[in-house]
Amino acid sequence: VYMVEDSGGGSVQAGDSLTLSCKASGRSFNAYAMAWFRQSPGKEREFVAAIASGIIKTYYTDSVKGRFTISRDNANNMAYLQMNNLKPEDTAVYYCAAELPQKPLYYDDYVREDMYDFWGQGTQVTVSS
Repeated sequence: VYMVEDSGGGSVQAGDSLTLSCKASGRSFNAYAMAWFRQSPGKEREFVAAIASGIIKTYYTDSVKGRFTISRDNANNMAYLQMNNLKPEDTAVYYCAAELPQKPLYYDDYVREDMYDFWGQGTQVTVSS
């Protein structure tokens, strides 16, 4: 069984920074595509960022481009989401997700929730104005 555990959420002020962590257990972490999604109260879960397996290629939703950075440390089975210049609208529960690709992936694949088989429990991020 492959498991992911997300952490690092908290309450911050607008303009602050926060880094979320995702620890994966299991073999061949470098073969997994990793992503972050978020869900605000009353809204559906939405894609935030993803990082490909193998090559270092990243994908972001428009609202976080230039502010968030996704990265991975394959040696330690970790993925991260560095969030800078946080805004109140970034308030949400953030989820780490993992998927072992069976084919080449493109942006339209990475943004789909149903592509990912493994999910963290979520970590709350609250940004106050």
